[in-house]
Amino acid sequence: MKPHTPATQLHAKPSSNFAEKLATTQAQLKTAAAELHPLKQASSLGAEDVVITHLINSLNLTIPVFVLETGALHSETLALLERLQAHSLAPIEVYKPQHEAVIAFVKHPGQQAIFESMANRKACCAIRKLEPLGRALQGQKAWITGLRREQSQARAEVSAQEADVTNGVSIIKLNPLVDWTWGDVWHYIAINHVDYNPLHNQFFPSIGCAPCTRAISLGEDFRAGRWWWEDETAKECGLHVKA
Repeated sequence: MKPHTPATQLHAKPSSNFAEKLATTQAQLKTAAAELHPLKQASSLGAEDVVITHLINSLNLTIPVFVLETGALHSETLALLERLQAHSLAPIEVYKPQHEAVIAFVKHPGQQAIFESMANRKACCAIRKLEPLGRALQGQKAWITGLRREQSQARAEVSAQEADVTNGVSIIKLNPLVDWTWGDVWHYIAINHVDYNPLHNQFFPSIGCAPCTRAISLGEDFRAGRWWWEDETAKECGLHVKA
């Protein structure tokens, strides 16, 4: 089988003001590390998040990184998590869902129920992602995400810093890549030789749980591969939905 062209070759096309964007992001992360204690970076191990983790490490910032290991991630994602744990200077925290809750969902309504209704899919997300997220953010003043305005219509109004309510708790959300393009993200990955999820080479721009993620075709929306059986306006799991 013909190998896929690396995503770094396909997408690394920086904006004309990339250096300015990078400097702004670095300054935001330094300020956050100095003024917003405690805080953590949330990483899905996607392209944006590995960029932020690389910046945290290269700037020697004392910002822990956490990953939600949902129990349904791709093998490629799990392998990347192991490599990140092996090489990151920043501590990598892993949060898993409550096993009893997962088993209860699998028993009823069942693993395939996520495809039958949005309510079932969101219930699965709540068990596998939202509950562990609540534990990860417990006691935190702020968290850092890889949200970008370019990612979807639902994220077009995202700001670099937002007052957020997550699981009923008020917290500051920082989005240091908010103005970056997809080309900027991959330019950074390419010039810094950042380790990334090989699924990106197979046209997976947005990578979540394995049953809920597919590759996209030319011309499809950036997040078309997430929950593709649902309405296009509902491409969120609940982690980044405004209260």
